[in-house]
Amino acid sequence: MRRRGLLVGGAGVAGTLLVGWAVLPPRSRVGRPDTLPGADGRIALNGWIRIAPDGAVALAMPRSEMGQGVHTALALLVAEELDVAPARIELAEPGADTLYGNVAVAVDGLPFTPAETEPGRQGATVLAARWIVAKLAREAGLSLTGGSSSVADAWEPLRWAAATARARLLGAASLQWRLPAEELAVADGVVSHAAGGQRAHYGELAKLAAATPPGDVALKPREAWRLIGRPQPRLDLPAKVSGAAVFGLDVRLPGLRYAVVRHAPQLGGAPGAFDPDPVLRLPGVERVVRLPSLAGSTPALAVVGRSTWHARRGADALVVDWRAPPAVVLDSAAIAHELERTVRRAAQDGSGHVFHAQGEADTALAAAARRIERLYRAPYLAHAALEPLNCTARVAGGRVELWVPTQVPSFARATAARIAEVPQDRVVVHVTALGGGFGRRLETDVVAQAVRVALECGGAPVQLSWPREEDFTHDFYRPAAAALLQAGLDGEGRLQVLRLTSAGDALVPRYLERNAPGLALPVDLPDRTASEGLFDLPYGVPHLRIAHRATGSGVPIGFWRSVGHSHNAFFAECFVDELAAAAGRDPLAFRLELLQERPRHAAVLRLAADKAGWGSALPPGTARGLALHESFGSIVAQVVEARLAHGRPSVRRVVVAADVGTVVNPDTVAQQMEGSVLFALSAALYGRIDIVDSRVQQTNFPTHPIATLAETPRIEVHLVPSTRAPAGVGEPGVPPFAPALANALFALTGRRLRELPLVP
Repeated sequence: MRRRGLLVGGAGVAGTLLVGWAVLPPRSRVGRPDTLPGADGRIALNGWIRIAPDGAVALAMPRSEMGQGVHTALALLVAEELDVAPARIELAEPGADTLYGNVAVAVDGLPFTPAETEPGRQGATVLAARWIVAKLAREAGLSLTGGSSSVADAWEPLRWAAATARARLLGAASLQWRLPAEELAVADGVVSHAAGGQRAHYGELAKLAAATPPGDVALKPREAWRLIGRPQPRLDLPAKVSGAAVFGLDVRLPGLRYAVVRHAPQLGGAPGAFDPDPVLRLPGVERVVRLPSLAGSTPALAVVGRSTWHARRGADALVVDWRAPPAVVLDSAAIAHELERTVRRAAQDGSGHVFHAQGEADTALAAAARRIERLYRAPYLAHAALEPLNCTARVAGGRVELWVPTQVPSFARATAARIAEVPQDRVVVHVTALGGGFGRRLETDVVAQAVRVALECGGAPVQLSWPREEDFTHDFYRPAAAALLQAGLDGEGRLQVLRLTSAGDALVPRYLERNAPGLALPVDLPDRTASEGLFDLPYGVPHLRIAHRATGSGVPIGFWRSVGHSHNAFFAECFVDELAAAAGRDPLAFRLELLQERPRHAAVLRLAADKAGWGSALPPGTARGLALHESFGSIVAQVVEARLAHGRPSVRRVVVAADVGTVVNPDTVAQQMEGSVLFALSAALYGRIDIVDSRVQQTNFPTHPIATLAETPRIEVHLVPSTRAPAGVGEPGVPPFAPALANALFALTGRRLRELPLVP
């Protein structure tokens, strides 16, 4: 056979196999019992559910708890289908099986607008893309907590896993008692037969249930729910209140050593010559380890001691000839200036990737009766999670064991294996409670450093931590961004065209380069996170062009709570407010007119406005502003009441309305919206990272303040009833706040603030 024929024939076979694979349904996400091994009489009924001899239910928990209430929410899904009290659900540490991967975060990352993914309106391209990506994500099995996706991802698999376990238990009782399953009842983890008086709790039936086929399995109908949708206490709170909860820094192991990191003072710098002897003579200091750039980190030194205090004293005593970065010196003011030049040039010459286009935007803008053009800017932002970065690692006998507060155990495992040069199946990851994440713990630099130091410690476990100053000055920051927003109104003040151009660094390619180099590509593809919140606006405008020009500043950047939505919502919703003012319209009425084909968005906006008393009188010196934004599948509107106190903005009240789909636990949703408002308040008033001579100027909370209790407004949360599947909760409350506050300040002062943070 000729080589050409062989290649063509081989390609044909490969193509046939690929097409055949593509049309097959995704692999089951219920899982096999051997995925969740039992011990001490515990019996697994599938990959998620395990029953103890006393009837307690163990749930494999692959998602990280960082205050968002995900452990309670996922336990409620199982408790509902199994008819057990939530307090009877115990959490089990899952293995590394691909069963526990997050499929939703991959599917939701596709660059489609919410209108294109609306159920019943999805075209063939959207359906095919989501189908293929779901299958690929199921096979990849990336365990990740992010993108406000945990409940959305677990909504179907966990309920089916619990319903399947329930069917097996009922089947076991039916076989044991020789009774039809239809005559049996389940309540509080007990199967019973009313007429015959037989009763058995799950633990007594588990062994037989494991060998009993489930038969036909059905989920509970919505009207039969007893737990989902009703307020439930957080299952993690008692341990946190008592101090029993284990965060990363709480890990204690026999022979534990402690390491403290000190990076080069300049981003991209490196330690040069230093004399370790004076440091090693300090009490409790054992060694100094030189660290190269690992998983994107700046080169550093780590001092190892018998306690964190000993290691910290050693790190402070280091005298180092720090080397300047080999690349260009970084300056945030110069970067901001260049971003403005870039975005203006891109808007003029039409360069950049067009994420969404409709109609004839250029022609319509030229013909508009009135044209409005505005430039908006956003700075770099730090994560500033309250728990310092840390990881405990032990490398011994060709194995690596980690105890780490991480959002990405899959990448943590891969990074540890790469640094220790062992197979991934020789790495065990124990995920502790997280003292805040906000996207920073999606990174694996601290894992790489801990493993590298542990390699030097002869099998002893090492707990490596970063002082607060290292965290602030060597973060992976929220990218700085600029946007040139252009619009055209007709003679009656109706919006006819939006032409939105943004500029900023590409985030996803840089993230993959350092955390998953096997997935990184040789060239950067368009990054939807840069344009999310702009290309997917809900407003009905005849002519649209939404484009982004990717840049490369050299500043280390990463995911930050709500990602691109965090600044793009500010750009878009402030600009819409400007357009309402230019048209002489009320901001609420102007938006509602643009939402005639988006009833869900209009309902959320009306609810927020009604609950806030939009249009009613306010005390002198106080004004209202509003904003509407959809992110992570949820629609959130906020009305902010603000005034000026000593020349600075002061927020007295925030009204939040949200459509997040089916609400699993209303209390948790309200808490997340409240927390999002406070997080966004700090960013809107104080958040910025300034870089001069490659040195970050904000080094701790005194120079990077967060909102205090005295600055906390009254927050009201109102949820729209829904029968849709659950959507995101942890992040969607962040984006609308800054524009709502800025719009309130305009109503108060008549001055537009087009740059964050909001400093009048």
